[in-house]
Amino acid sequence: MGYIDIFVPAEQEGTKAIVRSWLRNVGDRVEENDPLVELETDKVTQEVPAPAAGVIAEILLASDAEAEPGALLGRLKVGDEAASGATPPAASGDAGAEPGEAGFAPAPASSPAPAASGDRSMALALSPAVRRAVRAHDIDPATITGTGKAGRITRADVDKAVADRAAAPAPKPAPASAPVAAREEAPASAGGVRSIPHDRMRLAIAQNMLNSVTVAPHVTAMFECDFTAIMAHRRKHKAAFAAEGANLTFTAYFIAACVAAMKTAPAINSRWYDDRLDIFDDVNIGIGTALGDKGLVVPVVSRCQELSLLGIAKRLTEMVERARANKLTPADMRGGTFTISNHGVSGSLFASPIIINQPQSAILGIGKTEKRVVVREVDGVDTIQIRPLAYVSLTIDHRVVDGHQTNGWLSTFVETLENWPL
Repeated sequence: MGYIDIFVPAEQEGTKAIVRSWLRNVGDRVEENDPLVELETDKVTQEVPAPAAGVIAEILLASDAEAEPGALLGRLKVGDEAASGATPPAASGDAGAEPGEAGFAPAPASSPAPAASGDRSMALALSPAVRRAVRAHDIDPATITGTGKAGRITRADVDKAVADRAAAPAPKPAPASAPVAAREEAPASAGGVRSIPHDRMRLAIAQNMLNSVTVAPHVTAMFECDFTAIMAHRRKHKAAFAAEGANLTFTAYFIAACVAAMKTAPAINSRWYDDRLDIFDDVNIGIGTALGDKGLVVPVVSRCQELSLLGIAKRLTEMVERARANKLTPADMRGGTFTISNHGVSGSLFASPIIINQPQSAILGIGKTEKRVVVREVDGVDTIQIRPLAYVSLTIDHRVVDGHQTNGWLSTFVETLENWPL
């Protein structure tokens, strides 16, 4: 008989991990690779699997605890004693934890299940954090559709249920005969107020955004870009790319143009430290991807300088499919050196400043493409033409580069797109 430590994966670069919920209790038997605990950062929620078959002996980091990379989450009992189902020793965890968390064994089978629905079999399947959440918000777990493994209800499912309930129409105001005190508690505004608690992802994003604008002096430069050439190329080659399993999107062209622009101003692809500037050879470009009201994630296309347009399009296609299936991992969002925010897809012409994804040095913004009337010189004569144009911006950390490098980078980016060969 022995013990195996359960550690926080060392895969949260630039983020703070928090224990969202334990999926099993102290005393539960698990098989190797069974999900044990959910960790959440500002970018992704991941499950930590069991390193071996055994019985959970201790939970050392309870729900809501900060989890540094490499930190000890708990211990797993393995060997003959674990196989016999012997009662584990009392854990040395948080004295304030609930049953099933650090320092407590799970409630005996004869104890009533603490779920709002009273459904005993469902309550026993809930993790401690989920049980607390459904009690705190008075939600019947039977009304929640689980998205976890085998239909398990996760804390994210409870959060969504709370948000959906808050978004429901407000109840009708009390009749005039209602007690005066009850009427005085009503909000003064005629439309009413909905209070939606912040989830951890939104709080983490807020903290990161505030930190970025606090530590880095943001400056934004804007150019106008003609998309005629890349639109023509896309029309001609989209079917051929699809035959290769790649969806040829405009983002693929933007990434390729970023690679070309990095040669003009390599310092854009860097990180600032108090004593140095690290300029990277690999161009690892993150693509800001909205998750609706939940926030956004930034999956990274790595080593773009080694990829053709087809290679970039294939990587993007794979990343989008994983994002839509909610299968992005921390590895998919690690190691970015530059970021693209394609805010134009939701109708924005221009945004400033687009906040830099720390600790990077710059971020590119792409606005909505519109047909505009422009003047173009043809054979020495000014002509009026209609062209598909978009505003492109580069927000930089002014500690790292100045206007000269910023404008040089944007000039190369625009020239690459406008002169794209057919």
